[in-house]
Amino acid sequence: MAKIGPASFKYVVRAKFVADSLVDKPDVIGAVFGQTEGLLGEELDLREAQKNGKIGRIDVQTSSSGGKTSGEIILPTSLDLAETALIGAAIETIDRIGPSKASVTVEKIEDVRTSKRQYIIGKAQKLLNEALKTSAVDTTELLQKLYEDVRQKEFVEYGPEKLPAGPDVKESEDIIVVEGRADVMNMLKHGFTNVIGMNGTNIPQTVIDLSKKKIITLFVDGDRGGEMIINSLMQQGHVDFIARAPNGTEVEELSKKEINQALRAKVPAEEFDAGQTKREAPTEKKRAAPSNAETPAAIKEKAPALINEIIGTRGAFLLNEKFEIMGKIPYKEVEVSILNIENIYMLVLDGPISDEIAKAAEESGVKYVIGSRVYGSSSDTMLLSYEDVGYRYR
Repeated sequence: MAKIGPASFKYVVRAKFVADSLVDKPDVIGAVFGQTEGLLGEELDLREAQKNGKIGRIDVQTSSSGGKTSGEIILPTSLDLAETALIGAAIETIDRIGPSKASVTVEKIEDVRTSKRQYIIGKAQKLLNEALKTSAVDTTELLQKLYEDVRQKEFVEYGPEKLPAGPDVKESEDIIVVEGRADVMNMLKHGFTNVIGMNGTNIPQTVIDLSKKKIITLFVDGDRGGEMIINSLMQQGHVDFIARAPNGTEVEELSKKEINQALRAKVPAEEFDAGQTKREAPTEKKRAAPSNAETPAAIKEKAPALINEIIGTRGAFLLNEKFEIMGKIPYKEVEVSILNIENIYMLVLDGPISDEIAKAAEESGVKYVIGSRVYGSSSDTMLLSYEDVGYRYR
C-alpha cells in the first residue's frame, strides 16, 4: 500500500465528533471508511485514496465523560483543496459510530504548507464571501446542486450481453449480483454502485467470468425464483456470500434500510450450501497445518469463545497481547482499518482470510489472524482457520 510522508501533505481535515455511548478508535475509523463509501465516486473513495497514497494515516483522539465519547478526527491529504473539502463534507454525513448515534463536525481544513499560502486562502475566502453577499446569489441552491452532481452515478451496460450495471463493477473487488434491471436501478438509487444484473434466471457468461475473479455477493428476491438462481450460479460459477430479500419481496422494491439489513444478514456460500445444493468449496492456499508449538496455548484456549461470539455478525475483533478486545469493525473494513490502528496483536474474523487481508495484517504487524478459511498467505503473520484453533461449528 502506498504511503505518504508528512512532507507530502497539503491539507489536514480536522473534525470534532460526539458519540452517545463509549466507543473506541477502531469504531471511529470504521465509521469514517464505512459511512463515506460510495458518496464521492471511485476517485475520492477513502479506501482507494489511501491505497493510492492520496490520504495518510487517519488519527483519532478520544475522551470519555458521562457515558459519552468525544474527540477529534485528523485526516491528512495530498489532494487539492476542492477535493479535500468534498471529503470533509462527506465525513460530516456520519451519523453513527459503533453501536451509538453520533454527530461529526469539520472544524477546519488546515493548509500545512507556508504561512503565505494560508494568508492567501484566508483573504480569498473573505473576498468571496463579500462578493456573494453583494451579488445576492442563492448559494444554498447552488451547493445542493453541486452535492447532487457529485453523488450522481451513471447507469451502464456491461459485457457483450449488455447487462445492467453500476459504474464501479469493473474496478471494484466486491460485486453484488442481482436478478434484473429494476433491481440494479433500485440499488443505484440508494448508492450501491458495484452492482450488476443478470436479466433473468439464465446465468450470463459475463457473470460467470466475474465470479471467478471477484468477491461475489448474490442478492436475490425472497421467492422460489431466487432459490433457483442461487442453485444455478453456485453450480456454474463461484459465489462468496448470499443475501436474500425478505420473504415475498423483491430487491427492486426494498428501501435503503431494508437493503442494508439484507446485506448485513448475508451468509458465506459454504454455509448456505448445507442441505440445499452441492458445489465444490473454494480452494484454500496450500499450507502446512500449524503445529502446537507454533500456536500459543492461550490462543487455542481463548479463540473458540471469540469465534463463537463473532460468527454471524459480519465483523472482526481486534485484540491486544493480553487477548483483550480493543474494538470491533465490519469485516469489509478490515483491510483498510487495520492499517490505521496500531498495536493489534490478533484478528478474529467472521469470514475467510483473503490475500488482501493477509497482506494488510503483515504490513500492520499483526501476529495472528483467525478466519473461517485461509485463502491468503503471509511470511510474518500466522494465518489460522477455525479448525486450526480447535473450533467446531455448533
